[in-house]
Amino acid sequence: MPPPLPPHGLDHANNGLMGMTPAERRVLGLLIQGMGNRAIASALVLSPRTVESHVSSMLEKSGCRQRCELLVWALARS
Repeated sequence: MPPPLPPHGLDHANNGLMGMTPAERRVLGLLIQGMGNRAIASALVLSPRTVESHVSSMLEKSGCRQRCELLVWALARS
């Protein structure tokens, strides 16, 4: 069961992914495919630290504590 949405109302029109930036959505798409930070960074021509920053931001926006929880949360809303 996905975690509840955070109190700040991220879920616009029943799609919590709308609160994500386009860059975060690209990173999330590759996370869902099972890629790690370095592989995502290489695929998107970013630094691994930038990928880490996007993942951290998505964790905060979703209210999730771990990457695997973020994946379940995202899949439930896609």
